[in-house]
Amino acid sequence: MKEYDFIVIGSGIAGLSFALNAAKHGSVAVITKRKGADSNTAWAQGGVACVTSDEDSFELHVRDTLEAGAGLCDEQTVRAVVTEGPERIRELVELGLQFDEREISGHREPDLGREGGHSKRRVLHVQDVTGSEIEKTLLGELERSPRVDLLENHMAVDLITAGKLGFATEDRCLGVYVLDAQTGEVKTLRTDRLVLATGGCGKVYLYTTNPDIATGDGVAMAWRAGAAIANMEFIQFHPTCLFHPSAKSFLISEAVRGEGGILRNSRGDDFMPRYDSRGSLAPRDIVARAIDAEIKRSGAKCVFLDITHKDPDFVRERFPHIYETCLKFGVDMTRQPIPVVPAAHYQCGGIKTDVNGATTLPGLYAIGEVASTGLHGANRLASNSLLEGLVVAHRAFRTLSRAPRAQQPGGAITLPEWEAGDVQDVDELVVIYHNWDEIRRLMWDYVGIVRTDKRLQRASARLRNLQREIREFYWNFRITVDLLELRNLATVAALIVDSALSRKESRGLHYTLDHPELDDRHYQRDTLLSRL
Repeated sequence: MKEYDFIVIGSGIAGLSFALNAAKHGSVAVITKRKGADSNTAWAQGGVACVTSDEDSFELHVRDTLEAGAGLCDEQTVRAVVTEGPERIRELVELGLQFDEREISGHREPDLGREGGHSKRRVLHVQDVTGSEIEKTLLGELERSPRVDLLENHMAVDLITAGKLGFATEDRCLGVYVLDAQTGEVKTLRTDRLVLATGGCGKVYLYTTNPDIATGDGVAMAWRAGAAIANMEFIQFHPTCLFHPSAKSFLISEAVRGEGGILRNSRGDDFMPRYDSRGSLAPRDIVARAIDAEIKRSGAKCVFLDITHKDPDFVRERFPHIYETCLKFGVDMTRQPIPVVPAAHYQCGGIKTDVNGATTLPGLYAIGEVASTGLHGANRLASNSLLEGLVVAHRAFRTLSRAPRAQQPGGAITLPEWEAGDVQDVDELVVIYHNWDEIRRLMWDYVGIVRTDKRLQRASARLRNLQREIREFYWNFRITVDLLELRNLATVAALIVDSALSRKESRGLHYTLDHPELDDRHYQRDTLLSRL
């Protein structure tokens, strides 16, 4: 058993921000199942929404966030994240990150972008690779810290709790079992301060903008440990993912629409004004449903994002990564519209926490996309996620650094080693891959942008059978990363379906044909699930 003052699972903006602060006050382990730079953060193109302009205000940012969240945001959390954002951005800049600027009347000012749902330009960015630059900055700083162990190619298996060990005390998180993917060894790590920053669950769907790591690990582990889970029915589908048979779910940033891009259907019509007065800059839930409706109505395979009316040099300079990627697939976005379709993008629900990241299980915190802090409500406002990661990571560190260490009668706690039992090596990987594919396809077909009770019930029934198969596989074979990810995917898929079935209305990202109206009387509340 190895003991740390802090353990962080995940290496995106939230996890790395927390770890950098924690390293000033104790030993830290950062666990990441691939390389340190492999995170959802690194894929973020748009930027960080933050009030920095005299033309903007905290009140406007709060209002835009609350409106996008469709009545389910926690206003206290929204105000905390919005008002504390500028200070966290300043700290990021002090680490060496340089956001794009422009010269106005002889002065250098931030080159602010605008995205759907925002009433003002407030998105700080580094061209169209903001997340990647943030990841490099934080990771570079972390690797210089002598008090941090960065455990790459290590995957958390399950949380260790007092309840699981039979302690006759308050249940709390005491540590975590971690699989070393290179050796197959399962390590026991002990801490009183464990932070989940594992990102989202986009890979639970057949089509997603997320990287392969986004398998819902944190939510699944927290659920098994007894922590409350909130609002998992609200999965955000990004409206504009590149549609090409050879492209692997490449995101076309909302910033393209913010700079004047227009969504057109297969006939070339600007169709969004028929659905919302804000046109192509409406919030993502509205745009994604509108695209879905246009595709189904026309029988076309996609719609098109048109920015050909803008100066080609501006487009290439503002969106170099998107431009080069589209060009690689035969689309010159300065001359022709980009074919796009919606794809699963962001998990707005997650592990239920307060504004400081504290979960319902003492000793366990959750920050970033894996957490449901109340900021996003029923639909995330574009580019609020990176800001949330920075602010809540700082608040979680501040709270945890003041918390007393847990004590057990008899002194220090010794955790039991992992017991593999009488298991054998996986002999048929095809079973894992088949179940993985089946989960992702049934979620896309039955639990997508538009839902019905019948589709959800079919998904629920099949998922229960799949979970039984996967549970049997888990207990009879030696664990691998693939098997653990499949187990977590099935758990998270079931949580999404159960949450969706319990909400008999349409709100934000949850739209059902059987209950198309908003019902504030019964459902202006969180959907909470817990095993305990």
